[in-house]
Amino acid sequence: MDPMFAYRVNPQTTQNGPMQVIAIEPFVYEALRSLKGKRAVLDTTRGSVSGMVVDAKPDHVVIQEYDSTFFVRIREIVWIMPES
Repeated sequence: MDPMFAYRVNPQTTQNGPMQVIAIEPFVYEALRSLKGKRAVLDTTRGSVSGMVVDAKPDHVVIQEYDSTFFVRIREIVWIMPES
């Protein structure tokens, strides 16, 4: 199976109606979870974000730097580098 898989948000939708699908990247998600409580640099399609990894969810990660909090969509991340 492909490492990126789809998750059906509302499985009770009728077959003829619209269906919402969320793409989950499990390896990126697990990498971010392992960095929780540590500093990291994330390069995204819109630029770099660095700070403490506060939380990681299947679709986004929360980064905090001083008084700023960033919610970064995982699908926008190009690479991740832990800070030492």
